[in-house]
Amino acid sequence: MSRIGKKGIEIPDKTEVTVTGNTVKVKGPLGELSREFKPIIKIEVVGNQVNLTPVKENLETKAMWGTYASLIKNMVEGVNKLYERKLVVEGIGYKADIKGSELTLNVGFSHQVKVQIPANLKVVHEKGVLTITGTDKEAVGRFAAETRSIKKPEPYKGKGIHYSDEVVRRKEGKKAA
Repeated sequence: MSRIGKKGIEIPDKTEVTVTGNTVKVKGPLGELSREFKPIIKIEVVGNQVNLTPVKENLETKAMWGTYASLIKNMVEGVNKLYERKLVVEGIGYKADIKGSELTLNVGFSHQVKVQIPANLKVVHEKGVLTITGTDKEAVGRFAAETRSIKKPEPYKGKGIHYSDEVVRRKEGKKAA
């Protein structure tokens, strides 16, 4: 039994949740999100709360019960408060530039790396820090992870792209004789 799934998801003021078939739509002050779910979990809105109950007891429904509850909770939070991830571009000559919906990175390669910014996200660059914001937690996290994977921080000087709260483990360099 899922502890997260058993709890109801509170719907704050100015937020509207509608369930039509297998699709859940959440509308709030910052935007609108929708997601389609498998019909193995029954999702219903009762008053100002979203309740989830498994259709039948088996291994898959037990696994997906808490997952669906977390996804819906993240949707409700996202339309009320933007999700944010900060990436630090660190290294001599390493820089990022944003033109329109394209992020250009100079991170030690012989060429510039160009990344298309998804339409539902906003990316701001300020003094070596990329701030990625959006209503969809999954999209923010995915774009941050893909951007970080372009040039992961190396352990000797710490050059590369890393999360602002990430601790880069440093190694000791060569010793002089």
